[in-house]
Amino acid sequence: MQTGLYVAISSQVALEKRLRTIADNVANANTVGFRATEVKFEDVVTQSGSDSVAYVSPGSTYLSTISGPLKQTGNPLDFAIRGDAWFALETPAGPVMTRDGRFSMLETGELVSTEGYPVLDAGGAPIQLNPLDGPPVAGADGMLRQNGQPLGAIGLFNFVPGPDFVRYGNSGIVPSGPPEAVVDNPEVGVVQGFVEESNVNPVKEMTRLIMVQRAFENAAAVMRDGDQALGEAVKALGN
Repeated sequence: MQTGLYVAISSQVALEKRLRTIADNVANANTVGFRATEVKFEDVVTQSGSDSVAYVSPGSTYLSTISGPLKQTGNPLDFAIRGDAWFALETPAGPVMTRDGRFSMLETGELVSTEGYPVLDAGGAPIQLNPLDGPPVAGADGMLRQNGQPLGAIGLFNFVPGPDFVRYGNSGIVPSGPPEAVVDNPEVGVVQGFVEESNVNPVKEMTRLIMVQRAFENAAAVMRDGDQALGEAVKALGN
């Protein structure tokens, strides 16, 4: 049995998945609010006669929890989250979590994302402002005021992306269940006039890309050597 061949194939399947995530991370190195995708691999051990053979699992993806650096924009409709929380948007796919706080106000006063999706408050309702009163002033808790009057608060939500999560757009994540609003947590808040940049480290990702390419080449060499050995064995038995 060509166990080496199957081990090499399992390795290439896992490396191909890692390569896709690296390419996606590098492509979004400048995407506001983007969280990098990581992959977790595990050994799958099987008994082959008296020997234990370790294959690698295809891998499961998970989201990096490291926050990106904050960049000051001076735009009163740009917001960044301080702490571990997410904004919520109303989309055709349902509520979508994001760290991209580049918002704008429509002529109707509705606060929307760059894609035009309504921004939700803590109760899950779209935020409505007065379009005649200019940009709002945001408190650290996300409360929005115009002319000193509170009109609503930007919703901040606890959300833990599970394995093999689903992205929506570039920086949005579709939650697997209803997110929980953050209430009275001094470690979580909103910073007005800032945005959170991508947490992707391009240098690290390029280093990983080189390592993956070398590992893929090594696996291909194992497959090639195993195929050659099998061919020689068939010829010897035929003679």
